[in-house]
Amino acid sequence: MSPDRARTLVLLRHGKSAYPPGVPDHDRPLADRGRRQAGYAGEHIRAMVGSIDRVLCSTAVRTRQTLQASGLAAGAAIEYLDGIYAAEPDEILPAVRAVPDDVTTLLVVGHSPGIPELAEDLEGPDADPAALRQLGEKFPTSAFAVVAVSGSWSALPAGGRLTAVTVPRDHP
Repeated sequence: MSPDRARTLVLLRHGKSAYPPGVPDHDRPLADRGRRQAGYAGEHIRAMVGSIDRVLCSTAVRTRQTLQASGLAAGAAIEYLDGIYAAEPDEILPAVRAVPDDVTTLLVVGHSPGIPELAEDLEGPDADPAALRQLGEKFPTSAFAVVAVSGSWSALPAGGRLTAVTVPRDHP
């Protein structure tokens, strides 16, 4: 695939997590509500962008469980990265830039504030006004941003344009 072909980046915050006593942050699982949220997010993402080619996912238990509950991993190449856990946007972006150009739809599953701040960094000059409003209001658990990428992954943030921010709480 040519570097000037359109690509889609989906930035997904994990579902609502549980807080079991004595469990370190990295090992916290999803709450029941988080599993439902992840399922809704998966339905919305499939309706908006179709299938996912590749996934970059934090190694935290709740992000892995979000990916599984979303149903988005089927058929996708998955890479679990310690560097996405508790990461800032400038720590996530290099992993996105390293994705091969034959990947057309990339999903990154991570945490706040890194995921919503990366969406802000990639909004581009022609960002969708409704997406910008939602991003500015809140980016709660299971929220996701869709960024259209013109050109190569390695050129980001150039070529990025925020097209949607969704907080799925029910079926699409």
